[in-house]
Amino acid sequence: MSLPQLRRGRRNAANHSREGILAAARKLFADQGFEGTSLRQVAREASVDPAMVHHFFGGKDELFAACVELPVDPAEVLSGIEAMDPAARAEAIARAVLRLWESPAQHGLVAFVRGTIGSTAKTALLREMVNRTIISRIIAGMPGPAGELRLRGNLVATQVVGLMLVRYVIRLEPLASADPEDVVRLVTPTLQRYLSGALDSSQ
Repeated sequence: MSLPQLRRGRRNAANHSREGILAAARKLFADQGFEGTSLRQVAREASVDPAMVHHFFGGKDELFAACVELPVDPAEVLSGIEAMDPAARAEAIARAVLRLWESPAQHGLVAFVRGTIGSTAKTALLREMVNRTIISRIIAGMPGPAGELRLRGNLVATQVVGLMLVRYVIRLEPLASADPEDVVRLVTPTLQRYLSGALDSSQ
């Protein structure tokens, strides 16, 4: 009779350690960003041995992904974008976003967005993830100064995030019920202008 209780206690202790590591990592990633946070710092913040962090998580990328709790991997959704001609990326981005949000992952994504809004810590994690995983991939290999490319990536994000919120979270009609092909056709020109068009309105 004592053995099942012992195993359950061990599982509870392990779960407690894993949650403690995640809580510490979320705090550090939110405060210091991905690059400024080390696994050793996470272990120290969680009061565990660094080996315990490696036991639960294969590395910093895996730990960060667990902290953000996205139902899908953005890197997979945008796979191949960075190798495309910048003049053709806008439509590919629009199609990737629509394909993802029209998939069975939609419910999890809506829950994630709703859970993030209003949470400072979750918003900081989301910002870090968007910069590292999405914007960096969208602008990879494009010509231009680094500051301008970051701005272009930010502008693309405004269009994509706005589309997701209005179509799938707020569900504002008629956009919420529009045919996906029509949505791609309508948003692609704006995305492309942000990616490769003139940013100065006087040009």
